[in-house]
Amino acid sequence: MRPVLEGIPGQDDALAFLDRAADRPSHAYLFSGPEGSGKRLGAVAFAAALLCREGGCGECRDCRLAVGDRHPNLVVLEPEGRDIRVGEGPDDHGTARWLVSRAHRTAVEPGRKIFRIEQADRMTEEAADVLLKVVEEPPPDTVFLLMSARPHEMPETILSRVQDVGFRPLAEDLVVEMLAGEGIEAGRARLAARLTGGNLGRARRIAADPQGLAFRDEALGALRDAGEGPAGALAAADRLAEAAGDYRKRYGERLEEEIEAFLDPDTGKPAEQFKAVVKRVQERHARREKRAEREFLDWSLLALEAWYRDALLVSAGGDPAQAINLDLDWSADRVVPKRAADAIAALEEARAALADETNLNAKLAVEGAFLRIAG
Repeated sequence: MRPVLEGIPGQDDALAFLDRAADRPSHAYLFSGPEGSGKRLGAVAFAAALLCREGGCGECRDCRLAVGDRHPNLVVLEPEGRDIRVGEGPDDHGTARWLVSRAHRTAVEPGRKIFRIEQADRMTEEAADVLLKVVEEPPPDTVFLLMSARPHEMPETILSRVQDVGFRPLAEDLVVEMLAGEGIEAGRARLAARLTGGNLGRARRIAADPQGLAFRDEALGALRDAGEGPAGALAAADRLAEAAGDYRKRYGERLEEEIEAFLDPDTGKPAEQFKAVVKRVQERHARREKRAEREFLDWSLLALEAWYRDALLVSAGGDPAQAINLDLDWSADRVVPKRAADAIAALEEARAALADETNLNAKLAVEGAFLRIAG
């Protein structure tokens, strides 16, 4: 196994396929699998193997730059907003036409050009049509790496022209073992694994960050507020919105850490050779910071769904050890099944509204859910 492909847990079959494919790569691959299964790590490592002069040593300049998404011959496309748009032309950054124009350019450095498309299922129909043309007739030494947790939502015309690299869901015990091996206490590791459904990356962030459970703690506090009636429901939404704003602020502060390695120590500004890299990092950070509040709200509502699921389990006489929220005391919490089902439905509708980024008022969606829960 190439060194750069090692260290991705629980995906032996996918990695063995990539190890063989790196010798004579095809023009396009689809990395498919649930969130947190390791498909992004696999795509990043495979890109490094294709750009490395040694085939994926994991230590050279090419490998280090590729793994950090900083290699000059690597282009990353991800949704800006809800979708990956077709774009107005080749200068419309972050769109399908922009990517295709880059594919037809000469590589910045000798070697292959790699184009990684994250959340490829979010391409509009027009964007997929534009991409299809270049995937059907790719320029020489060009490889496309598409990623999706929902490949069934992608056009069949694209799916039929890529090689699928499937990543399986990670088992809970494997996630716990990985986190424990990183020094995280076993109980917190298992709680994080259950709360995230085996999403290793997010479980790691929850378990390692002292504030990692803030989304759930604020959600449970908001649920208590909602129990005070309509006024309490509105207060609950205010509480979560404020917590989401604090999360976005903390996320925004990470940018300095991300670009620190590229700054000139004397001037504090990006070194000349890294200006383009810093710009890409800043643009990506800005997009993710913009989504941070909605992500926090979504995690909070999902945590409440898990709480209701656990309460139903215990109310029906089930084993508390099977609960998602292993650290909570279930001795006094009981719920009426009909009310719990209605609450879960309200939370699901609110999450669907949050996922629609054309819905500009996220707080309104959360208020609606809590008002229904308050009855």
